Amino acid sequence: MKKCFVSLLVFLFLLAPPFAQDAQAGIIGKGDATGTPGEWYIGDEPTSIKSGSLPLVFVHGLNSSSKTWIDQNDMDELTYSKNYQTAYIDLYPTKNMWDNGQLLASKLKEMNAYFGKKLILVTHSKGGVDAQAAIVHANAQQYVDKVITLSTPHQGSQLADLAHSSWAGWLAAIIGNRNDATYSLQTGYMSYFRSVTDSKPNISATPYYTFGGTSWGSFGGALYWGGLYLRPYGPNDGAVTVNSSRLSYGNEIRVGNWDHSSIRTGSATFNLFEPYLTQSLPAMAPLSLNEVAEPDEASVLIRGGEFSGTKVERIQIEPNTKSIAIDWMSQNKDSVITLQGPDQKTYSITNTSQDNGMFEGAFHHQMKVNTPTAGTWKLKVKQPKKESYLMQVAYESELNEDLQMEMVHAKEVKLQVDKTKINQKSIEGSIVIQYSQNGKSKQKKLSQEEFNSLSSFPIKHAGEGVYHIMLDVNGKTTKGASFERTILHTIYMDANGKVYQP
Repeated sequence: MKKCFVSLLVFLFLLAPPFAQDAQAGIIGKGDATGTPGEWYIGDEPTSIKSGSLPLVFVHGLNSSSKTWIDQNDMDELTYSKNYQTAYIDLYPTKNMWDNGQLLASKLKEMNAYFGKKLILVTHSKGGVDAQAAIVHANAQQYVDKVITLSTPHQGSQLADLAHSSWAGWLAAIIGNRNDATYSLQTGYMSYFRSVTDSKPNISATPYYTFGGTSWGSFGGALYWGGLYLRPYGPNDGAVTVNSSRLSYGNEIRVGNWDHSSIRTGSATFNLFEPYLTQSLPAMAPLSLNEVAEPDEASVLIRGGEFSGTKVERIQIEPNTKSIAIDWMSQNKDSVITLQGPDQKTYSITNTSQDNGMFEGAFHHQMKVNTPTAGTWKLKVKQPKKESYLMQVAYESELNEDLQMEMVHAKEVKLQVDKTKINQKSIEGSIVIQYSQNGKSKQKKLSQEEFNSLSSFPIKHAGEGVYHIMLDVNGKTTKGASFERTILHTIYMDANGKVYQP
């Protein structure tokens, strides 16, 4: 499909409507969109416009561009064959919803003037958050008839929490994933965004229709790794949980077997949301979301740092662990990685892939071991060049639910254990609390404490922003077996000290 570039001089179309399409600044081929924030493109005009239809505006997500709807995607071809008018917008790939919302609102005004009709927004991932910011906070409601969100993290993503953790710092500095966009998608920040957005009196004026996915793609891919990390938080598509894809006042069309990439393709979802494009269908029953934050259970071990030469990470595995999946995320693709069990049996990396989402540019090196032998395992990595890394071990184990972090009295963190299964006196480790000022990705460490008992840790109010809490724990079960885990949690605290959390 070809697309017509709409320049910033869009008013020329308005001055001479009969010649609008002839006067456009040239035709650019399929997939040749520049990706320049603020530019938008008209899809091929169908021979006859579908009766009762409104123009569809496609909005991309994090680290993406308008090409996401064209390259390896049949969405533009399907909409053309069904006689819909279409437009494609490029936003800032790494800016927050406030910046993108303002930009999108100004461009929706131009599109509304060009088409002479209200618009329907079809959004993928963070694009749905940007769209809601435009509608609710930037006065774009007057231009929008309804919004379709395809796996939008309306409640944030725990992968963004991980990207801003202290263990991820070494890698983040290299690949630059700590930006305004990932900052704003942290679950604590999105809880704040939901509060200031959902409380607006016009929030229900624009209908929202949502989709969620439950597939992680194939083993070895970046989405499979994301799916493992998000597994404790419920069904997910490798980047966003089903619960996060929902709005309490939205209409959920479908939760299906899509991953975060496939859900945006025309063949996957267009036929499912098409009935909502031209008909005034009755609203579905509002979804009932969990309003009480669940404790964060301990299902992963996280480590990070930098080195050159050889690095050995030791991994403790408790008895009756069903499986472990290891993801070594690094700046280098050619690292040589081997895993050795207590029985001296060795395993090698089986899959390597490059991330194009929350950790765009990093390489994932993955392996999985079923029914691993209990004891101390060694992960040995050889890399002659400087290596910045983030290691994640995902445990499939009953112990995951026996060790949890929870917030108490709103501003204290406490570790909770099942005393019938874990030796409480054996617990030790460290807690790190970091603070990022509102709207900025730079972090500062508020506190770091070692502990050897189950104490509560207060969160000092350092100002408005995101507070990132990381707890590294090791201990023994009541049967004497050693274990270790990492638990992450984020909250948002406003200038008055009010806490917002997932």
